[in-house]
Amino acid sequence: MSWQPPGGGGGGGGPWGSGGSPWGRGGGGMRPPDFEAFLSRLQERIRNLLPGKTGRGKGVFVVIAAVIVLWLASGIYVVDPDELGVVLRFGAYNRRAEPGLNYHLPSPFESVLIPKVTRVNRIEIGYRSEGTKLQVPEESLMLTGDENIVDINFTVFWLIKNAQDYLFNIRDPDGTVKVAAESAMREVIGHTLIASAFAEGRGKIETDTKTLLQQILDSYHSGIEVTQVQLQKVDPPAPVIDAFRDVQSAKIDQQRYINEAQTYANNLVPVAQGDASRLVQEGQAYKAQVVLQAQGDAARFLSVYNAYKAAPDVTARRLYIETLEGILKDTNKVVVDKSASGTGVVPYLPLPNFAAPTKPTGTQP
Repeated sequence: MSWQPPGGGGGGGGPWGSGGSPWGRGGGGMRPPDFEAFLSRLQERIRNLLPGKTGRGKGVFVVIAAVIVLWLASGIYVVDPDELGVVLRFGAYNRRAEPGLNYHLPSPFESVLIPKVTRVNRIEIGYRSEGTKLQVPEESLMLTGDENIVDINFTVFWLIKNAQDYLFNIRDPDGTVKVAAESAMREVIGHTLIASAFAEGRGKIETDTKTLLQQILDSYHSGIEVTQVQLQKVDPPAPVIDAFRDVQSAKIDQQRYINEAQTYANNLVPVAQGDASRLVQEGQAYKAQVVLQAQGDAARFLSVYNAYKAAPDVTARRLYIETLEGILKDTNKVVVDKSASGTGVVPYLPLPNFAAPTKPTGTQP
């Protein structure tokens, strides 16, 4: 569109008319600007741009007012219950916006960021579960405290606890959590024995990793809270898993043999200790018996000796009789009477037969 004078002539001078200047020329010098004339000419130009010949000025103001209203209305926004609004004024933090209907100054004065602060986010390390499960060895292979390699898959769950720190202190939240979690897990596994990682140490690994990861994120002022670290898999590396299972089977057999030997020792040692204690007690009893018997014999001998000193004849005869009693007590004794010879009586008397018990009458032999 070319700028021409209202009369359609070709006098030139640009949009300001034939004078070539909005201030005009005359008398060879400058005149004060005529603002009323300038506004009139500007209004005429705007009318020419609008279709129709009537109500052009009023239409222009209606359009301008509508644009202004729409621009002001662009500051209205809604924050859902699981979200938190963070209002920026010229790109810097200004205030928080709670859930509900809110308003901020239209762009470019203010803008708003609305992160979901109650949504639990999930980071997978060592594997990817999208579609078919995919292993990521460069993330999952870690070195244990006893210099073995384990293949670990684990998941980190986290949420936003401080929206301002979350938005302004870290550039890539997911990447930051992933790298920090992998670093924390490697630190914990580096102080854990492989046998513990495969068995009872899994719970401790999860707890220690969660604590260390939270400390790292807090040092970044990331505004992130770790809710859970969950181990998915702790296995030997795939190329050596068969050999590792053989080693573990051998260790199990070794432990079984040790347990069996320990059980046998636990059964044998108490029996041997009981036998030894019994022999010691029997020896002590025999010792006491022999000592007491010797003391008794000595006391008896002394008493006999004292009696012999008091009455030698009587004591000698008594000792003679006691000696014969001791000798003849267990022998068969037969008395033969020499005076009965020639009388027709058999001079024979079997004394042991008289000492045998007689059986009651009527009993079976």
